[in-house]
Amino acid sequence: MSRLPYWFKQDYRDLCLVKERLLFFKDLGINTVCESARCPNVGRCFKENTFTFMILGDTCTRNCSFCAVKKKDKNLEIDPLEPLRVARVVNLLNLDYVVITSVARDDLSDGGLSIFIQTVKAIQNFSPKTIIELLIPDFGGNFSSLEKLMETKLSIIGHNLETVRRLYRRIRPDASYERSLELLKKLKELRPEIYTKSALLLGLGEEKREILETMVDLRRVDCDVLVLGQYLAPSRTHFPTERFILIEEFQELREIALSLGFGVVSSAPLARSSFQASKIYGELITSQDPVLYK
Repeated sequence: MSRLPYWFKQDYRDLCLVKERLLFFKDLGINTVCESARCPNVGRCFKENTFTFMILGDTCTRNCSFCAVKKKDKNLEIDPLEPLRVARVVNLLNLDYVVITSVARDDLSDGGLSIFIQTVKAIQNFSPKTIIELLIPDFGGNFSSLEKLMETKLSIIGHNLETVRRLYRRIRPDASYERSLELLKKLKELRPEIYTKSALLLGLGEEKREILETMVDLRRVDCDVLVLGQYLAPSRTHFPTERFILIEEFQELREIALSLGFGVVSSAPLARSSFQASKIYGELITSQDPVLYK
């Protein structure tokens, strides 16, 4: 599919701001998933001074066919100063809320979990009032140090399923649907009070029945927040966009998800797991239900 529906039209007047911010981060040696994943919301987020920083470098060891992040399976490095740089930029920008995510690093024995812990502690040291949300990989199934991460003062942590079970082999060949569910379950076992979050990209060829089955699976592991957004193929070499989901369909799926017990459901074409993350968190803690993504 080559032509985007009208609701994907973006305001390009903020491109100068985006370029300015990206140069700023590049000079500081900071990576953002906003740039690496070619997020369609980058202009709006940067204008609102919200960012999702990406640690463990800018290159992923997995070969997910939907993702724009650079890929390489070996000879990658770890920068021991990266957690400190991220913490300093969070403090420099005086961020009240920040999302930290990463590439997958299957070349590391712990999948990079120790770097997450260092980054969280560094941010909390420099900016103790900043709320930190994590969007973590599955660490290759190595959850041995997960308890140390959960001992930090986190309030919300996400891990994305991305798609339905049937499509994993084609779209996420190095990941595991069951392992991701197990991770979300483990997070709740370690910290029952913490909010957990997951997201699906729609338009990859999934059926409605499969979406509903995935929702049920997520509720079985007590996932609190569900994000449903439209998949946009980053290039012609990536997995193609099979279908554009109608806005009415997103609204229907949102109502179904809420009826299943999710605390917050963000369901719209431009919805992404870290887009408007602070608003979603605010909705969780106040038990309000504002309409998002208008």
